[in-house]
Amino acid sequence: MSTRRPPAPLLDAALVAAALLDVWAHADASEPLRTACALVAAFALLLRRRLPRLTFLFTLPAVILSDSVFAALAALYTLASLTRGRTLLVVCAVTFTLSDLVSLPSPGFDFSTPATFIALGYTAATAAAPVFLGQLVQARRDLSLRLVEISRARDHERQLTAQTVLARERTTLAREMHDVVAHQVSLIAVRAGALQVGSRDAEVRQAAATIRKLSVQTLEELRHMVSVLRTAGGDPVELVPQPSLADLRRLVDNSGIETELRTDLPDSLPPPVQRAVYRAVQEALTNVRKHAPGATAVVRIRHEHATVRVTVTNSPPTRSALSLPGANHGLVGLRQRAELLGGTVTCGPTTDGGYRLNLTLPATGTR
Repeated sequence: MSTRRPPAPLLDAALVAAALLDVWAHADASEPLRTACALVAAFALLLRRRLPRLTFLFTLPAVILSDSVFAALAALYTLASLTRGRTLLVVCAVTFTLSDLVSLPSPGFDFSTPATFIALGYTAATAAAPVFLGQLVQARRDLSLRLVEISRARDHERQLTAQTVLARERTTLAREMHDVVAHQVSLIAVRAGALQVGSRDAEVRQAAATIRKLSVQTLEELRHMVSVLRTAGGDPVELVPQPSLADLRRLVDNSGIETELRTDLPDSLPPPVQRAVYRAVQEALTNVRKHAPGATAVVRIRHEHATVRVTVTNSPPTRSALSLPGANHGLVGLRQRAELLGGTVTCGPTTDGGYRLNLTLPATGTR
């Protein structure tokens, strides 16, 4: 939790005012030199941020010649809060202690008496207090800066992770679409080749030749695109059968969640749409298992007016969930997949304490 500090000029003015009050309290009209040294020490505090060492030196004559020590203590605190040299701080604290002892009236400065040792201990403690306080403020300031750096680094890491997830999902979807598109374009090329050979009309043969040529070029471009994606993606991805609507029942049965599946989708939907529906149900059931143990789920998949709607709703959990790591990367990838197909994904809690995920896609796979 951050706290607002007073402006630096206002704080400096307050310190100078306090030092002047200390001068007034110890002023002696018969000793103008002492008063002048005390005034110099008080106004020297205006330089404490830019010249902390010189400011401390300006305050020492007031410590030696008068009883005004507030300015010296303030200068010592500033030096401790801005300086990392421990040796310098020890030297300055000892210098203040000796300067204050020198100001003791004779025979007070006599090590043969206990009073001198008491005065020495008191003065040393007085000098150590602003040093420790200044070092504490410096450590707190360094810690705050480090926490800000850590927070920025974590935000940057989260952004990079999200970008990686999006890039991986785009690559996967592009590869999947390549399989479908390449198959369809290959069929076009074969049909065009057959038409080119079998037709007696010269114009039809010419058009078929053009179609076949463009189909072959398209296949070459698709292969080049996939090779680039595999190079950018690092290790080659093993080619495995992609999930479809026919795999939904097995997914629900293996989820370990009591789930009701209601679907009326035709098997003729484009493969990218089928995979998006499968991934949505998979992600929703995974989140139920992680965050709502003991809950039941209802999966509803409808085909309405050239639109596919998927709704996965779970009941409230019956027991406390384990604290499992997660950063919603699955939802991020699902949203990216839906956007690439012209759809949307929304999710949020229900009024009874459960959770609902909605996926909407055009049935054609594009919009």
